[in-house]
Amino acid sequence: MISLAGYFIVMLGIGFYAFKKSTGDLSGYMLGGRSLSPAVVALSAGASDMSGWIMMGLPGAMFITGFSSAWIAVGLIIGAWLNYIFVAPRLRVYTEKADDSITIPDYFANRFADSRNILRIISAFVIIIFFTIYTSSGVVAGGKLFESSFGLSYEVGMYVTTGVVVLYTLFGGFLAVSLTDFVQGCIMFVALVLVPVVTFSLLDQPLQTTLTEINPEMLSWLGTGSILGIISALAWGLGYFGQPHIIVRFMSLRSVKDMPTARRIGMSWMIVAAMGAVATGLCGAAYAYEKGIAVADPETIFLILSQVLFHPLVAGFLLAAILAAIMSTISSQLLVSSSSLTEDFYKTFIRQNAGNKELVFVGRLSVVAVALCAIYLAYNRDSSILDLVSNAWAGFGAAFGPLILFSLYWKRMNLAGAIAGMVVGAATVLFWIYAPVTINGVALSSIIYEIVPGFILASLAIVLVSLLSTQPNKTITELFDQVQKSL
Repeated sequence: MISLAGYFIVMLGIGFYAFKKSTGDLSGYMLGGRSLSPAVVALSAGASDMSGWIMMGLPGAMFITGFSSAWIAVGLIIGAWLNYIFVAPRLRVYTEKADDSITIPDYFANRFADSRNILRIISAFVIIIFFTIYTSSGVVAGGKLFESSFGLSYEVGMYVTTGVVVLYTLFGGFLAVSLTDFVQGCIMFVALVLVPVVTFSLLDQPLQTTLTEINPEMLSWLGTGSILGIISALAWGLGYFGQPHIIVRFMSLRSVKDMPTARRIGMSWMIVAAMGAVATGLCGAAYAYEKGIAVADPETIFLILSQVLFHPLVAGFLLAAILAAIMSTISSQLLVSSSSLTEDFYKTFIRQNAGNKELVFVGRLSVVAVALCAIYLAYNRDSSILDLVSNAWAGFGAAFGPLILFSLYWKRMNLAGAIAGMVVGAATVLFWIYAPVTINGVALSSIIYEIVPGFILASLAIVLVSLLSTQPNKTITELFDQVQKSL
C-alpha cells in the first residue's frame, strides 16, 4: 500500500508540473503545443494503448486458452508497426497544415472543408460513445485490482483509481497525460519482464509438460478455434488506424523528422510488453496448476503471481504497474473525450468566440463528466475487461480507421464519402455486437470479430460514395498536394 501511495504522489506531482508548464491555451492543454520528444510520444502511445488489458485481459485469455489467444498480440504488433509507417508521419504534417487541427474531428472537418460540421458532429459522437465504454473497462480493472489485492470494496477501487487520474488530467492536460504515460510505460516494461521470468524459473517441470497436462489444446496456435478465429484475433491490428487516443500522440510530436526514432522506441517497448503478457498467462496457468492455486477470475492472474512470488515491496511495485497500465489509458481517453466535447461541441455550436481560459475550463469540466459516466457503466462488476476493450476498439477501428487511411492517401475522397464510411463502420460494429441475429445459434461477434466486417464495409462505402458524388474542391486538393510535398 505504501508503494501505491508513493506512486499516486508521483503522478499528482507530474500533473502539477504540467499545470505550471503548459495549460495557458487550448492547444497546449489538448496537444502539448506539438512539442513532445520521440521517447515521450512513443511510450505515451504505448502506455495509453496497452491499458489494463495488457496486464489483466490478455494474460487472462492466455490462461484460459493458451497459444491460440497469442494471435491477438501478433495482430497488434503488426498493426502498431503499420500505424507508425503509414499514418504517423502524414497525420503529423496534415493536422498542422489543416488549420492546426488539434482533435481528430477537427482534422476531419478541416480536411474535407465541412462547413456544416456534419462530419465533426458524427465523429465527436462516435468518440464520446465508444470512449465512455472504453474508459469504463479501465475503471472495472481498477475496481478488481483494489478488491483482489487490498480487500477493499470494488466500488472504492473504482473511485480511487478514477479520482487520481481525473486530478492530474484535470489540471495538467495533455502534457501531464503524456509525461505520466512515459513513467507508467517504464514501470509496465519492468513488470512485464520480471513477473513471467520469475514465474517460469519457479516451475517444477518444463512449461510444455505442465500445459499439456492441463489441456493439450493450450499448445496449439489454432486451439479449439477456427481459421475465422485466427483472422478475428489478427484483425485487432486493424484497430490501430482509428484509435484517437493513440494517433493523437503522433500529432503532438515536435517534428515529423523524429518519427523514425519514436517508431523504434515504441515498437521495441510494445514487442517486449506483448511477449511479457503472453508469457505471464502461460506461466501463470502452469504455476497455478502445479501449486494447486485456485484462480476464480483468470484476469487476476498477474495480481495473484505478484502477491505469491514477491516480497511485499516488490509486489507493491508490480501492483503499481497494473495501476499504471489502467491509469495511462483512462487519462488519454478522458482527455480525447474532453477535447471533443470542448472543441467540437462547445466551441463550434455554443460559444464560437470563447477565449482560451474559458475553453480550458470547459475541457476540465468535460473530464469530470466523462469520468462519472464511465464509473456508472463500471458498476456492472461482472464486465470482462477484454470484452469492453474489444467492443470499443472495433468501434473506433471501423469508424475511423478507413477514414484516416483514405484521407491521408486518396485525393479523390470527399466529404460525402467520409460521412458514409464513418456511419457504415460504426453502425456495422454496433449491429454485429447487439443485433439479435445468430447463425446456427451462434452470435455474429462469436463467429468473426466485428472490426472485420466493419472495416471492409466502411472502406467500400468511402470508395463508392466518393466516386458517385462530386469531386473535392480545389482548396482541398491543393492542401493534399501541399502535404505530399512536405513529406
